[in-house]
Amino acid sequence: MDIVNKEYVQEVITSFANKDVYIHLETTNGSYASHFKEGFLNAGAFLRNLVVNFELGKIVGDSPHRVGLKLPAGWVYAQGITHYEVDEYGRLLLAGLDHEGKLSVALQISETPFKE
Repeated sequence: MDIVNKEYVQEVITSFANKDVYIHLETTNGSYASHFKEGFLNAGAFLRNLVVNFELGKIVGDSPHRVGLKLPAGWVYAQGITHYEVDEYGRLLLAGLDHEGKLSVALQISETPFKE
């Protein structure tokens, strides 16, 4: 993955607007890391292959960035985005990686379902 190029990522997000697309949204504060601190609350959220049709998508802020998708009845957003990739299937893969390179947040957009 590359460090976010805000202008390019904005173009790719815009290319998905006003179509049915699949999103993957995941947050974690330690699911992929070992934590041995007593009382540490490991929290996260996971959505996969949710079909949305957003009218506007924006990437804002300085790194780490926030990416929002405006739906008819509200917003989906991911905060903390630092890296991106457009893969060989044309999917936009956005990630927020911490100082150790561990995943904190992911937002992925695709015209086809993500495989399990």
